[in-house]
Amino acid sequence: MSASGPPCVLITIPISHYCEKARWALDRAGVSYRERAHLQLVHWLAVRRAGGGTTAPVLVCGDRVLADSPDIVDEADTRASPERRLYPDDPSAAAEVRALEHDFDTDLGPHGRRWMYDRLRGRRDLAIAYGCTGVPAWERRALPFVYPVFVRAIDRYLDITPITAAESEARVRASFDVVAERLSDCRPYLCGERFTAADLTFSSLAASVLMPPEYGVPLPQPEELPPAAATIVRELRAHPAGAHALAMFRDERR
Repeated sequence: MSASGPPCVLITIPISHYCEKARWALDRAGVSYRERAHLQLVHWLAVRRAGGGTTAPVLVCGDRVLADSPDIVDEADTRASPERRLYPDDPSAAAEVRALEHDFDTDLGPHGRRWMYDRLRGRRDLAIAYGCTGVPAWERRALPFVYPVFVRAIDRYLDITPITAAESEARVRASFDVVAERLSDCRPYLCGERFTAADLTFSSLAASVLMPPEYGVPLPQPEELPPAAATIVRELRAHPAGAHALAMFRDERR
């Protein structure tokens, strides 16, 4: 299927950084798609109906169902023009990109998400203002009333406690340090001289602790966050890895 083929349907949780990873790859490749956004937990029904499991994003293209963000990035890459491809042609270079992508997916992604939910617990106002972009009207209307149940369910699902949240912050910082070391030779991108799925994945998944203004949906900025969370966001934005992710959003998220 070409980028100009029939529109696909992308089922998302709008603020999810894994969903942003999929949106970014599809947008970069020029793939036509229609986004169907749902709140956390409500999304389970939508993704299962589409043929997925319990997680978003899910991309439906005709009779094909892609139920994981790496598969969606792969699909987008097959439709991209050569200058916008996300994986190098060289097998060893492509393997390096995929290894980094996998590491970010399995480490930075879950830990950044847990940190974000822990730090924003109790901020019903932010959940309503920023968590509902594009969701059905009934979900938006229901959220203020079910918010306490919603928070407890997410805490259980993501195993959020003061101890695990602190561990997750440490893991995020460790991931940032690894990326900064990789960039210490002044390379412009994580795998050399071109933007790849490694940069896209790191930047997307770091967004939960950076809140980039160029994200695919609006995110709260530091001045709107609880003071302790705002301090950490500003600190990570100034970190070399955070600065790289923000630059990728500014320069490549288009």
